Amino acid sequence: MINKIVPRKIEIIQSYYEEAFAILGPKRKTPPIEVIFYPYVGINHTIRVRDGQVYVRIGEICRDMPRSCQNALAYILVAKLLRKAVPIEARDLYSDYIKTPQMRERAADSRRENGRKVITTPVGENYDLNRIFADLNRRYFRSRLAKPTLTWSARQTFRILGHHDSTHNTVVVSRSLDARDVPKYIVEYVVFHEMLHIYHPTQHINGRRYNHTPEFRRDEAKFEFFHEAEHWIERNVLKLKRRAKRK
Repeated sequence: MINKIVPRKIEIIQSYYEEAFAILGPKRKTPPIEVIFYPYVGINHTIRVRDGQVYVRIGEICRDMPRSCQNALAYILVAKLLRKAVPIEARDLYSDYIKTPQMRERAADSRRENGRKVITTPVGENYDLNRIFADLNRRYFRSRLAKPTLTWSARQTFRILGHHDSTHNTVVVSRSLDARDVPKYIVEYVVFHEMLHIYHPTQHINGRRYNHTPEFRRDEAKFEFFHEAEHWIERNVLKLKRRAKRK
């Protein structure tokens, strides 16, 4: 069963949605509302209307969320459904809760356990990500950086050339760069950038995420072909786009 929660608690949470409808849509008749907890990956919730009934799905990770935050979430979801402004107090109360270190850790655990990551191969037709990582690790990190899972993307992309997924400890590089007309230093630069995300983990300050800190940018500029790589990517983005669309 998806829902293993005492009816009384569900009734209380359901009453929050009835209250939100009455406050945010006073001229509307409050529709029947069904609330359940659903095993979404991470912190996700949905509210939908079907055949005159409202269906609310609250992420399982928030099953133990305090009632005050459940009440705030009700106002947030109902406001979005009715296309109303989200009450500031509700937004701040819910936001402060989900940004706590405990909730971030639980969300990461949820994504790690239930999320899916498409892994292809680190060995491309032209470039081997394993060898590139080992060489960069020796040159810039004294071989101290633990090797993550390295993989070429499943499809050719042009908007995102590289991505570090800390949840799954994976570095993904766009397959559009695994081509003869792409200089090796471009692939190295993209891999190096993602390695820096491992070396300089995301910082959480006052509820905000900082991925590219001054320290990150300082070390990024140490790449031997930093300026050449930046210029090459800028000049060739349209070519990468055409290549991705052909595929």
